[in-house]
Amino acid sequence: MARQPLTILPVQAPVQTGSFDLHQTILDSLAASGDTLQDGDVLAVSSKYAAISEGRVVSMDDVTVTPEAEALAERYNMNPVMAQLVLQEADHVFGGIQIGFLLTYKDGVLSPNAGLDRSNIPSGQVVLFPAYPYATAERIRQAMQAHFGIRLGVILTDSWLVPGRLGTTGVALATAGFRPVVDERGKADLFGNPMAVTQRGVADSISIAAQLVMGERDEATPFAIVRHAGIELTDAPISQQDVAIPWQMCIYVESLTLGLLPDGAPTESFSEQLRRNNGAVMG
Repeated sequence: MARQPLTILPVQAPVQTGSFDLHQTILDSLAASGDTLQDGDVLAVSSKYAAISEGRVVSMDDVTVTPEAEALAERYNMNPVMAQLVLQEADHVFGGIQIGFLLTYKDGVLSPNAGLDRSNIPSGQVVLFPAYPYATAERIRQAMQAHFGIRLGVILTDSWLVPGRLGTTGVALATAGFRPVVDERGKADLFGNPMAVTQRGVADSISIAAQLVMGERDEATPFAIVRHAGIELTDAPISQQDVAIPWQMCIYVESLTLGLLPDGAPTESFSEQLRRNNGAVMG
């Protein structure tokens, strides 16, 4: 049977700045859009919107800055409060660049500043990641399945910077209800050769597609219905271990640290040159 074309339906919702009932908001927003969830759909939910619903919003005026954060801020030209929040939120901090960003590992994702977000929120506030992203995704899945009497998948979407590329793209911060990675190893390619290393990041690919209609600025579209994605539904618990690798095994991390060739090491900071020339652009 031929597969049906992938369909992505944007779903708008009210702008929120503090704790609210996420599940009811999803239901109300679906009703207002005229769309509904069908069996086998993936519901993409903005991780930031989910985090706001959980009250994961910090006022910068309430943050006490430690000497360690002050030192980081001075070294990397950061806002000291942001440096403090990164230290509190990141699972690991690798280092930083002179235009005010730290490279971190947080909830299985390599990301600048531990995913802290100051956009689309009142000035002086910062949105953190959801406290337990996979649990949040699973609760949404169970609530929607119970309401509509269907089986579906859920993704908490975020955006991140791909190494060596301009612009942000989608990434699945958490998944529920389907396998986020499809293992192709051992299967034959077009010429009958066995695949050796390929594992497809299905959840991340769906997140990228969803981000095209959800946007990142003033679209007020924190949800999207992704239909005919060809996912493998499951009721088994999904966790960070199903999709993330330890950062010590990451090809980017190891190649740029232990595996760095002598003639590959920069002699000066290019980001500092950009900063001096007032031409720094991030994302």
